[in-house]
Amino acid sequence: MESTRTYLPAAGLDWLLPLYDSFVKLLGGDAARTALLEQAGIRSGQHVLEIGCGTGELTTVAKRLHSNVEVIGLDPDRKALARAQRKASKNGVSIRYDQGFSDQLPYDDGSFDRVLSCFMFHHLAADEKSKTLREVRRVLQADGEFHMLDFGGPEGASHGFVSRLLHSHERLQDNSESRVLSLMKQAGFANAEAVGHRAMLFGNMTYYQATI
Repeated sequence: MESTRTYLPAAGLDWLLPLYDSFVKLLGGDAARTALLEQAGIRSGQHVLEIGCGTGELTTVAKRLHSNVEVIGLDPDRKALARAQRKASKNGVSIRYDQGFSDQLPYDDGSFDRVLSCFMFHHLAADEKSKTLREVRRVLQADGEFHMLDFGGPEGASHGFVSRLLHSHERLQDNSESRVLSLMKQAGFANAEAVGHRAMLFGNMTYYQATI
């Protein structure tokens, strides 16, 4: 059953969902996702979770590259998850998709070696960001890692026209690099750092890595 909680859809607006994959690919999303997976350094036999998986593009690529890794995707959007499941079937890969919110992860403590987040964190309200990071830390194993790609950059950095069109100024401003790193540390991550940047038509992107 679909949750009664509200959320911001992957494309910012629900009616844009059918166009989302093509839109992100056109703006350079494929290369950005590939770089995130390379950063994560996923190894054989690991358990991997993507929060806010949307239409399942990252999870599908991860499973195709690492067939002997368990991959789970979580998202509150039932329509996006249906698209993700169809995509996995089309690509001949087995991926578990769960409906839920990143600040209330339905998994036991220490369940995952890697948790990934791609183009999602800026969707969250301020309190949801803090709760999400605490939940990510909780479900990571002691030697686990969190890898994230999202809108970022120093305070005052300009955001691309596309990002401003789809997302509110307030949400983007609350997603500055220093703000995100501060939230990660407050959530209990011993090591949190920005490890790379990418300029896209979406706007400025930052790659983050955090460990317990």
